[in-house]
Amino acid sequence: MKGEEKHCATSLESMVDFVTSKLGKNVHVTSTEVEIESKSQKFIVKDGVKILAEEEIVACHPMNYPYGVFYCHQISNSTAHFVPLEGEDGSRVKAVAVCHKDTSEWDPNHIAFQALKVKPGTIPVCHFFPEAHHLLWYAK
Repeated sequence: MKGEEKHCATSLESMVDFVTSKLGKNVHVTSTEVEIESKSQKFIVKDGVKILAEEEIVACHPMNYPYGVFYCHQISNSTAHFVPLEGEDGSRVKAVAVCHKDTSEWDPNHIAFQALKVKPGTIPVCHFFPEAHHLLWYAK
């Protein structure tokens, strides 16, 4: 994406250094938390959705590698949200979602446009962070 800064973090120190160089020293980190592992099911959004950050956030995603490696990238023109979810079986998820407000520079063949049946730059694209080690950093 245009203006996106990327970093391959091979240690926690490297990750923190990248994050603080982009967001400053007063940062918070969060991730999606699942109360109880359960089968694939439908979820509904519960009361309590809140914006965690606007504009500048850093996301770090685990890479499939023999040791701890994270792909981190600074995401501009986006918002981060906390979204409480409840499954059909009553299980709860404290989900993290990111909404990208400007998708005009994205590849027109991106899977998000196919799924939503829209073109780049027409609407914001939002997605949930998966559970397990996908980290969202934001300034407080």
